[in-house]
Amino acid sequence: MILVSASDVRAAAARIAPFVRRTPLLRLPGERLWLKPENRQPTASFKVRGAANAVARLAGRGITHVVAQSSGNHAQAIAYAAARHGLRATVVLPDTAPELKVEAARGLGAEVVIVPPALREITCLALADHLGATVVRSDDFDVIAGHGSAGAEIVLDLPEAGTILVPVCNGGLLAGVAVAAKAADPAITVIGVEPELAADGAASFRSGSRTAWPVELTYRTRADGLRGPVLGELAWEHIRRHVDDMLTVREDDIDAAADLLWDRLGERAEPSGAVTTAAYLAHQALLPDGPVVAIVSGGNVAPALQPAARQAE
Repeated sequence: MILVSASDVRAAAARIAPFVRRTPLLRLPGERLWLKPENRQPTASFKVRGAANAVARLAGRGITHVVAQSSGNHAQAIAYAAARHGLRATVVLPDTAPELKVEAARGLGAEVVIVPPALREITCLALADHLGATVVRSDDFDVIAGHGSAGAEIVLDLPEAGTILVPVCNGGLLAGVAVAAKAADPAITVIGVEPELAADGAASFRSGSRTAWPVELTYRTRADGLRGPVLGELAWEHIRRHVDDMLTVREDDIDAAADLLWDRLGERAEPSGAVTTAAYLAHQALLPDGPVVAIVSGGNVAPALQPAARQAE
């Protein structure tokens, strides 16, 4: 299996530069925590990094139609990237997806197909076969390489960073960030973060092999972007080589972290984007010395739900 390298990440960063924002690092006052606000990306999520790289590569090969399945943010990113390269996009979302994310994908030009959560993958594959389209998985090689650009930016902006906290769904972001960070400084500690209610990645990390959880378990968490039932195969190969640990957080901790990000920094984070801040607040005594960077992976949450209203988006 060919793995993503630091040179792949550098190439991806150059390729996607016209389509993404180079997000800054923000210091949380009074803490050793820095935030990487990927909620400021054009689609309000880090997913645009990987999608922009993958779609650009496919467009260069003459592909005209892409299809993807997603909880919402990857779908928006694929729609965004496809529109900028003149490709047709079809995305499959679960019927539990927040309406905000569904409408955003449509607004970006994608054809949206809604199915029950357990049918996302099989529907995506069937559509690709029927439409003659190319599937873009959220942990494809080029997607991981694109996501790695976030890690490369972190180590450039804060060379003294001791720990990077990364949200985990299928593991594509964690894989890419780990590759970039470890290439820059092998001493950096890279830690994945999941909700306790969707901790298949932590279970995989502890057991040493990919462990799947039923969707009826992972869909209990409010963090809809982290409900994937199993780490992607390619992502897992990077994670088991480069990642130092995995942490989990409670639902109440996620809510508190989202409120803090809004109250202290004015940053709108969806539950999936707040898990890393929650991990810092809950587990900071266990983290290595030195500055900690938490990736705020997305901000696709309705304004009325930020920060106080507590209901499923």
